[in-house]
Amino acid sequence: MANFQLLVVSLCRISKPPTHTYKYMTVKIKKGLDVKLSGSPRQTETENISSQNYAVHPDDFPGFTAKTAVKEKDTVKIGSPLLYDKYRPYMKIVSPVSGTITAVNRGEKRRLINITIHNDGKNDQIKFNTANAKTPEKIKEILAQAGLFAFIKQRPYDIIANPTDVPRDIFVSAFSSAPLAPNPDFIIKKQEEEFQCGLNTLASLTPGKIYLAINNKIKNTALRKAKNVEIVEFNGPHPAGNAGLQINRIKPINKGETVWTTDLQAVAYIGQFMKNGAIDLNRPVALTGPEVKPNERRYFKTLPGVAINEWLKNRLASDEKYLRIISGNVLTGTNIGAQGYLRYGDNCITVIPEGNNKNEFLGWISPGINKYSVSTSFISRIIDIFRRREYSIDARIKGGKRAMIMSEEWDKVFPMDDILPEYLIRAIITSNIEKMENLGIYEVAPEDFALCEFVDTSKMELQKIVREGLDKLYKEMN
Repeated sequence: MANFQLLVVSLCRISKPPTHTYKYMTVKIKKGLDVKLSGSPRQTETENISSQNYAVHPDDFPGFTAKTAVKEKDTVKIGSPLLYDKYRPYMKIVSPVSGTITAVNRGEKRRLINITIHNDGKNDQIKFNTANAKTPEKIKEILAQAGLFAFIKQRPYDIIANPTDVPRDIFVSAFSSAPLAPNPDFIIKKQEEEFQCGLNTLASLTPGKIYLAINNKIKNTALRKAKNVEIVEFNGPHPAGNAGLQINRIKPINKGETVWTTDLQAVAYIGQFMKNGAIDLNRPVALTGPEVKPNERRYFKTLPGVAINEWLKNRLASDEKYLRIISGNVLTGTNIGAQGYLRYGDNCITVIPEGNNKNEFLGWISPGINKYSVSTSFISRIIDIFRRREYSIDARIKGGKRAMIMSEEWDKVFPMDDILPEYLIRAIITSNIEKMENLGIYEVAPEDFALCEFVDTSKMELQKIVREGLDKLYKEMN
């Protein structure tokens, strides 16, 4: 029966029927899971945060073969190229601040880890001539020079988009459904004009459509009444805000097609750049999580790459050695530690308990009145039916790694109905490219498997497996 189901899904994916779209439509997501984590940020005015040191990490840019454009002691301005792509030299990653390059850090086999910059506080900027960018080719060229393609990804492969491609459509996710995700109304506040300018710019780069995904919690009229877009409202649990799911439900990808994806803040960056001809990567970043002091759970305005050690001082509820400090959300973010840096595309810092100082009486045998549970393993699951609670979930795996268990538990939180996650993961592990294609790898990204990884009793690193599979497929096809 399982093999018959696999065959039917594979045949259905070979040629998909056209999907009809409307100016405004609503999609209801039933499968998924909202992880009830405590520590939501208050919707208060932002405070500017800066630091003496900033860092840019090439790992933040999948599909970008980074080569350094600077060396130690070089002086840079805002918008100066730090990295360029080995195979596409016109694509740049630029400095968010002005100052001096303090180090080009490398690891084993001279693998580039990051570039650190000492901020001189002068905010000197490189000016770009956006006035002459009238054609799609010129617009893509200047966006690539200014490093703004770092915020645009393509499907398939979930890599930095290639400016020489012409995307079938562009998908803009205006919200995140991940735990403790920032409020999109708060992010776009005072950037409405730039956001619409960014949409207009993107609309000129595709012969297709711009699909803007919102949810029912968004109130901002700049999002609900945006022009030059098809607005689609997604309601339901996480991963309703994931671009992969939105593409799957609106207009799926067939083999040979390319679409681009981006987010709310990136569109505002593009609009601001096209209006002013200068890079400004300032953004509201939420400081969240159960281990942040309640009065410090709020928004701060800062730049990507900012050092967080000064930022977090006196704002944490526990000793930092007992904490997991994450750039991004708890499902897909990066463990950066107390001496780390805000990663390039993230808009929140989440702090949770590490769990390395806990010794529980009876351990898993205890009734678990205050433990989070997806299944009915603990009494807390039954209590939550009658009283919704938020939890302080720590970073422990709580179990050893073991063989892959085909229990269909992933299917309960994976809402792409025409993709079988367990079979796709097996195809990736065995490097079976034909099966990977038939099972829908062109539509997925690592983040689409974050919930599967969260509920997985096998403790498999599913996001890492998917990333490796996409990289292998990209190398094979190119």
